[in-house]
Amino acid sequence: MLSGKRNSALQILSLLLLFLHCPASSHNYHFVVKEATYTRLCNTKAILTVNGKFPGPVLQAHKGDTIYVNVHNNGRHNITIHWHGVKQPRYPWSDGTEYITQCPIQPGHKFKQNIIFSEEEGSIWWHAHSDWSRATVYGAIIVYPKRGSSYPFPQPHEEVPIILGQWWKSDVMEVFEEFVRTGGDPNVSDAHTINGQPGDLYPCSKSETFKLFVDENKAYLLRIINAAMNSILFFSIANHNLTVVGADGSYTKPVTRDYITISPGQTLDALLLTNQQVGQYYMAARAYSSSPVIAFDNTTTTAIVQYNNRNSTPFSSPAILPYLPNYNDTNAAFNFFDSLRSLANEDHPIDVPKNITTRLISTVSVNTFPCPNNSCEGPNGTRLAASMNNISFVNPTTIDILEAYYYHINGVFREGFPDFPPLVYNFTGEDLPLILQTPKRGTKVKVFDYGSIVECVFQGTNLVAGIDHPMHLHGFSFYIVGRGFGNFDQDKDPLNYNLVDPPHRNTVTVPISGWTAIRFKANNPGVWFLHCHLERHLTWGMNTVFIVKNGKHKKEKLLPAPQEMPPC
Repeated sequence: MLSGKRNSALQILSLLLLFLHCPASSHNYHFVVKEATYTRLCNTKAILTVNGKFPGPVLQAHKGDTIYVNVHNNGRHNITIHWHGVKQPRYPWSDGTEYITQCPIQPGHKFKQNIIFSEEEGSIWWHAHSDWSRATVYGAIIVYPKRGSSYPFPQPHEEVPIILGQWWKSDVMEVFEEFVRTGGDPNVSDAHTINGQPGDLYPCSKSETFKLFVDENKAYLLRIINAAMNSILFFSIANHNLTVVGADGSYTKPVTRDYITISPGQTLDALLLTNQQVGQYYMAARAYSSSPVIAFDNTTTTAIVQYNNRNSTPFSSPAILPYLPNYNDTNAAFNFFDSLRSLANEDHPIDVPKNITTRLISTVSVNTFPCPNNSCEGPNGTRLAASMNNISFVNPTTIDILEAYYYHINGVFREGFPDFPPLVYNFTGEDLPLILQTPKRGTKVKVFDYGSIVECVFQGTNLVAGIDHPMHLHGFSFYIVGRGFGNFDQDKDPLNYNLVDPPHRNTVTVPISGWTAIRFKANNPGVWFLHCHLERHLTWGMNTVFIVKNGKHKKEKLLPAPQEMPPC
């Protein structure tokens, strides 16, 4: 990628240090969770990291590999690590979800996790899955094609992780604890970041802005990850198009766009062709936020694409800022989402479920609970909450659901998550009755027979504050077969489903005042978390658990528990 000039060599060296990982031939990684000191926005603070790196190490594997990660918690708080997008066939024991598939790794303890790759191919990622630790504890996972195979697109000149995030000047755990205590919205972040750096438009940040040095007329594969806590983001590069070739660890038909939309939890593989005049060009990201009443971080993070200058003369003009849609441009956001299609060719076939045996419709809502003396900071003194089908999920605190299920321990969770909204009303109407805002609390799960063919429709509502919801399902990828605005019509809307080449993803964005339909086959036995990937909604309870029973045959059964799990 670099021309050999000293400054370019230093840049690629810094990249290698930033994304330091074990040799590609090794299947064992060591994660030491510990605090490290970082300076951003003119302030220095201790943050939680893996191996002292922010962002954390890159994991590399080939399709079908198994790797092992030894996680040592040298921090001050409990921790779990989730391998986002890894299906972990028959082995939820290493999924890394606090009190869902394991008890947290306590300070001073360790846990060896088996990461079992199956169908994934492309960019996915890992992150903490306990409280708000994932604000700084995250990194990329690159899954290459099987050995001896190649990409379904021309081999890129270089591959570069581009990880989008958020940064708070305050201690993130203090932000978390304050909004849980007060019942209000969390404080918005002070910056968005690209590869851990805010960029030129923020104070005290210009000298550390991430730079991607490129040669002319080369193809660079950008492995783009949205690790932000609460921001759906628009992203683009000035004067350059991006050709998306993959999403969430699955290949897509190539689609060329001048911007992309990416929700928290999602990944995109995009080819950048360096076919412009030698110079500097900004890559930039800023929030898409559809609600007029919800506060959000409206700042813009930047990095620089810098062409290697063979003449060694300084660039005469500053970097050019790119086009980005307006903050509230819902049409632009979903125009991009709707443009993605599965590759669906002979080498990468798809199998869209047709004969549905289990149908679910679930509302996804922001809610409120009453507070004594109206003393909380939600609307009218209430405590903000969130729900699916009017149930605000409550995590267990003494044992995880997977162990309770596996060892037949009663009283930890209840079956019976409803297949249909228990309250039927005009979900996307305005001025809804206040009585609808208060959900029930519970730890209800949905149980599927092995091999069930599932359709799940997520129906957004306008309770309290309508907004988009990126919904993530652990243990599966699913086909996004339909989307629309307004209330889902189960007679008319399925007639317009895409059952030919729908995108195959693990995180789907439900539009404000709208719905999204997904399909999958329940062929991965175990306990799997389903939740909104906006961290405040996850904290408030917009979650549930899918349990898939064992099948009849040995290869359809949950694998045995490891000898050692983190103690509760």
